[in-house]
Amino acid sequence: MHQLEAQEKMPVKTATDIKNISRGHTRVQWVVALAASLTILTYGILAGWMSPMTKVLQSDESPTGQPLTDQEVSSVGSAMALVAMVGVQLYAHLADTIGRKYSVVLIAVPQAICWLIKIYATNTTALILARVVAGIPAGGCFNLVPMYIKEISQDNIRGAVVSMVILMQNVGLFLIYMMGAYLDYYMVLWICFGLSVAAIIALMFAPESPAYLVKKGKLEDAAKTVALLRGLHVDSNSVQGELKIMREQEEQFKSLPALTYIGIFRNIVWRRSFIFITMVALCQSFNGHFTIRTYAWSVLSALGATVNPDLQTLIVPTFETIGAIVSVLCVETLGRKKLLSSTFLLTFVAMACLGTTMVLQNYSICPPAWLPMAAVALDSFAYAAGVTPVIYVVIAEIFNFQVRSKLIGWIVTSMWFVSSMQLSVFQPATQLFGIHTLFYVFAGVNLIGAINTLVLLPETKGKSSEQIEEEIANKSIP
Repeated sequence: MHQLEAQEKMPVKTATDIKNISRGHTRVQWVVALAASLTILTYGILAGWMSPMTKVLQSDESPTGQPLTDQEVSSVGSAMALVAMVGVQLYAHLADTIGRKYSVVLIAVPQAICWLIKIYATNTTALILARVVAGIPAGGCFNLVPMYIKEISQDNIRGAVVSMVILMQNVGLFLIYMMGAYLDYYMVLWICFGLSVAAIIALMFAPESPAYLVKKGKLEDAAKTVALLRGLHVDSNSVQGELKIMREQEEQFKSLPALTYIGIFRNIVWRRSFIFITMVALCQSFNGHFTIRTYAWSVLSALGATVNPDLQTLIVPTFETIGAIVSVLCVETLGRKKLLSSTFLLTFVAMACLGTTMVLQNYSICPPAWLPMAAVALDSFAYAAGVTPVIYVVIAEIFNFQVRSKLIGWIVTSMWFVSSMQLSVFQPATQLFGIHTLFYVFAGVNLIGAINTLVLLPETKGKSSEQIEEEIANKSIP
């Protein structure tokens, strides 16, 4: 403790620090981030599992012994997103109760259990149960895993390491679409189970977040962890300086007054911020891409895929990956509003194109075979380039430190609820109104999303919380 107090009096960045940093390394940070991101990889596989497996579940070779009906497929497909609402708040609580590391482990464990249930499932109820088990960690993975990775990473690699989260999700989607096209149903499940077990084993050797250790008063353990992650000696000025900053941040957080939801919504700026971003976020959640991602095989078959639909579904993860790369390159150049509104408009065009394709087919008019494929590619690209990542960037930036943690959880919960409703109504609504009607509805939602973004949201790029709040306060909308 005396040594820590002495180090607090020293400047964080000195010539010695620079020398120490040059002797350190980032290998451990990348390895730990990769281990944590295996849970996101598994989530990507789970999110895309229904697409290649729907044809198996609705065939005579179904593991349930008989083909699943459209309603049963809808129930299995939507269960994960519906239950994910519970996971958002649960994992937020676990992160501060048992720590970041073990909370991430508790994401991987139910994912493994999900695959085991599917391996031995002999009826529809068991398949729904497996998706329910997978839904709980799905709600927490995009809150908890980026938090853990952010807290173990040093500033100069943090952006690249955290961006691995979205990339791993897309890799997971690509893997399940590829495996679904070429491998046996049960072989896919055993491979996925092995990935989840590997994640659990790897995470057991991962360190706890230094910020969490500081929060719990375990300063010596925090210093050792920072030293391990940075490849430096525990007594180095760099390690001790980083520890000092974490202690100051924790003390600042504890000094803030407690806020209730009533108090938050009495503040006109916070209330407007919550309403504005929620309106845009719900458009993202019901914009239609989650349906295409989940039921890609069925959608492409309905659109008249001229080659193997299993192979054509690879369009989705391929263009999502390209979109994610574009997002990283453009979000700071174009700004939030331009990128988000433009990608909403691109998705509007894609969905309108898909709906029109179906209408033309109903009148025995055959549009070019490449047109629906291009529309799906455009939708996947726009979703990953702006519609999803920019929403989360703006959510994090639009609220100040005092209310951010309280409000983000509820926004993400509502987004999961709307996503689950989208999947629940897809199959029944397709039977009642035709798939073209749903595509036109999705097109309308994306158009509303673009308008809401341009009219309601402030540009948050490069602005402080005070500047953002001032812009929201000056809007003429009540």
